[in-house]
Amino acid sequence: QVQLVESGGGLVQTGGSLRLSCTASSVIFNVVTMGWYRQAPGKQREYVATMTNRDTTAYSASVKGRFTISRDIGKNTVHLQMNNLKPEDTAVYYCHNQDKNGVDYWGQGTQVTVST
Repeated sequence: QVQLVESGGGLVQTGGSLRLSCTASSVIFNVVTMGWYRQAPGKQREYVATMTNRDTTAYSASVKGRFTISRDIGKNTVHLQMNNLKPEDTAVYYCHNQDKNGVDYWGQGTQVTVST
């Protein structure tokens, strides 16, 4: 079974940067979208950013201009560069892939904490 493993989370001060990575344990065939979601304490999981298999990107309004999603095809890895972090970005960040059959793959999550 394919696993998605996130890394790169941690504690950073307001205005700082972090780079999250998500690596698939094996190739997920026919991936249509790759992306990141986050869940803050007491809140529902929310969409952050996605990239299609044609490299089209999209971002939530709250992170647009500060976060950048990218991928390394050869390493089955998706990255999320997060700049100018704010306390409201504090959450567990989850990697997500979806294939052409609509099958969803999720990582276990990585904690991002932004201090004031």
